[in-house]
Amino acid sequence: MSTSTLRTPAPTATEARTRRGWAAAGVGAGVAGLVGIAGSMGIDAVYRDDIAGDAAAIQARLGDLVPQILVFHTATMVCALLLLVFAAGLHRELRRWAGPDSLLPAVAASGLMLVSVAGLVGTGLTTEFVFAPEGKAVPEVSAMFGHWVGTLPFLWAGAGVTALAVALVCLRHHPGLRWLGWMSLVAGAVTVGFGISPLQYMAGMVGPLWLTLAALGLLASRGDSTR
Repeated sequence: MSTSTLRTPAPTATEARTRRGWAAAGVGAGVAGLVGIAGSMGIDAVYRDDIAGDAAAIQARLGDLVPQILVFHTATMVCALLLLVFAAGLHRELRRWAGPDSLLPAVAASGLMLVSVAGLVGTGLTTEFVFAPEGKAVPEVSAMFGHWVGTLPFLWAGAGVTALAVALVCLRHHPGLRWLGWMSLVAGAVTVGFGISPLQYMAGMVGPLWLTLAALGLLASRGDSTR
């Protein structure tokens, strides 16, 4: 059998657009994730020293933060949904590089699914509070909502697992993306480390940034491989 028969054919224009599409979804998810984290940090009612422990004052403060809550909710939900597309495309691409017997593509996709679920659950109480009639919500429960949106959307440890899986595939099977492998190795270790520790919310500071940079790199590479 000649060597030419083993060469992977160049992708067609339609295939190239499809591959760029899933990576573009990853860029969108990363940017939306960063916006969602910023929006969450703007919901500061339970973290202000001047009203700490005062549930009624916290509830009143939350009423002034409706724009921040809506930005947080919308961006986090966009991120959660786009992650589904990126996870599917990443699984396909890593499987193409690492081979059908490798567990790494499934591990990478599963990590992003965890982040998507955390975002979905983290935004789950928004409607109950942001549109609640004045005086209908119990102050103590409103204070709990402030803690809810200040913690759950930051659970990006799954993205750290994804980054480590991407790092192993790139470093083992894709010399052209070794930069992505090393960047993912460092970012993944930091994100997973934060996720395991009691400072797990810090994973939300690193995970979306890694996702954005990794997706941009994959978008630029157009899925080219040496396999």
